[in-house]
Amino acid sequence: MDLLITIFSSLFLLIGSFLCISGGVGILRFPDFYTRMHAVGITDTLGAGLILIALMLLSTDFFVFTKLCMILLLTLLIGPTTSHVLAKAAMHNGLNPKFNMDIDEQEDEKEMGSSNS
Repeated sequence: MDLLITIFSSLFLLIGSFLCISGGVGILRFPDFYTRMHAVGITDTLGAGLILIALMLLSTDFFVFTKLCMILLLTLLIGPTTSHVLAKAAMHNGLNPKFNMDIDEQEDEKEMGSSNS
């Protein structure tokens, strides 16, 4: 049983760490504020949740387990809420998302082609 708990805990730690690192890469690679915020908000919430679940599996003390459960619940509630509030504040202050010009040009060509017919 201890081997199974250790394997699952290691798996959760590995996946959670990968998600946190990929969120950091997303901050560096994505083009604008909203895509960066989305990448970090999703991956860090899930990554931190998986890491906390792994630590809960390894904990032997009831009070440590309880504290980790409270931290997990707060993380799952606060992470998406702050991402939403941050995006809403950015929109309210006039920060518009960047659009892919290739897609916009293709739509303009479609509209021009249909109006010429």
